[in-house]
Amino acid sequence: MRLPYFVRNLIPRREHVQHARPLRTALKEVSPVQWALFLAGWMAWTCDAMDFFTVSLSVPELQSFPVDSVPKTTSITLTLLFRSAGAVIFGAISDRYGRKWPLVFSLIFCAVVELATGFVHTFAQFLAVRSLFGIAMGSVWGMAASNALENLPVETRGLASGIMQQGYDMGYMFAALVNLYLVPAHPNVSWRALFWTAAGCSAFAAVFRAVLPESEVFLRARAEEREHATLAGGKHERKTMIFFRELREMLRLHWKLCIYAVLLMAGFNFLSHGSGDLFPTYMQTTKGFTARQATVSTIIASAGAIVGGAIAGHGSQYIGRRFTIILCLILTGAFVPLWIVPSSWGKLTAGAFWISFGIHGAFGVIPVFLNELSPPAFRAMFAGTAYQLGNMISSASAQIEATGGDNLRTTVHGKDVPDYATVQGIFIGCVLVYTIILALVGPEKHSSHFEKHKLAFQEGAGRDDLAVNSDRASTEDGQIDEEKRELR
Repeated sequence: MRLPYFVRNLIPRREHVQHARPLRTALKEVSPVQWALFLAGWMAWTCDAMDFFTVSLSVPELQSFPVDSVPKTTSITLTLLFRSAGAVIFGAISDRYGRKWPLVFSLIFCAVVELATGFVHTFAQFLAVRSLFGIAMGSVWGMAASNALENLPVETRGLASGIMQQGYDMGYMFAALVNLYLVPAHPNVSWRALFWTAAGCSAFAAVFRAVLPESEVFLRARAEEREHATLAGGKHERKTMIFFRELREMLRLHWKLCIYAVLLMAGFNFLSHGSGDLFPTYMQTTKGFTARQATVSTIIASAGAIVGGAIAGHGSQYIGRRFTIILCLILTGAFVPLWIVPSSWGKLTAGAFWISFGIHGAFGVIPVFLNELSPPAFRAMFAGTAYQLGNMISSASAQIEATGGDNLRTTVHGKDVPDYATVQGIFIGCVLVYTIILALVGPEKHSSHFEKHKLAFQEGAGRDDLAVNSDRASTEDGQIDEEKRELR
């Protein structure tokens, strides 16, 4: 009996591993500019995450606005809802015009909006500014992942993916450190100092990317286009018209893949936001710890995420992207009781470390997984939009948990408080099952050489199928045909 395709493809083919160069050899070939471009992508995502978590860390301290926790979490929901618009707009611009200046502008946009947040005086103003920030934030991930991965050797992309994605948790950690030390030192401005510091970090990341060159992939494609135009006597169709025509063709061919990617990212974002957004509030409200203890727990959990992302991202290069994701999510499920049952700070913090290790270990595979899975000419828009549409679907995570806490109550130190422990345990458990099933049945394009394909403004880009890998097509014709049918 022949196993289903998705089971046979769970572990990467032998030639993907055997024919690959050792990681050490591949790393030696990375030039200083390529390292800098990777660092720029990592910095962009780190600053983006820091900007986002300023609200999560400030929920208990937003005393300027006399509202309860549910309206405050509305700002998190609105930010997540508007991220899809930024992903579509800036992703298309990046695929059409290049990686450099769209990312620079996006980071400046983030900095301006984050700075403005620190000057609002009413809760309505706060919600409006955070909605604008959602557009700015949604624009970053797809471009950051492309900047970080497309110029690196294939053998390094698993490790690079894990490190790049954990910029999210580095941003959380940086925000927590600022909240721990800088905010208490400036009681006259309180939580506003956190937003202003985050704005400065985003501005620095924009300057860093601005001084670097355009992505090598785009420079090479533009040189080819100039050469073709010269041979054709200077006559060529407008690139923007080609872009939209090829975009329509890509959507026609890959609409099922688009839906799958969105559904998968909805599961991942439910896990991430369901475990992180209200974690400081959960530690203080349900478990009765101080704001400082909750912040330290957040930092330790972020450390677990960073370690998990690097290990899982690198491991996926050898045991497969989806198989690594499934293993990490199973590990997450095993540690849910340690995350919600104990009453001691040390045990709960240890549970938070391993929950973050598992969830963000799986998430560390996502940048390379989505970039390999994407129609290669539209990686920034496809990957970024799938990621942010998944965020939009999961945007109510904090409100769901806050509402659940209003209905499930417990007693801490004689006070009736929301039982966020039970709410989070049920919530994360259900989403884990959903995400594992989707990861199991989905496609995978391990070690795809997406950097060799056409870009979105080139004729035929929409049909430039990512399943065709030029350096091994002669030996895998039959398998490629099967993969193309699965992807379409």
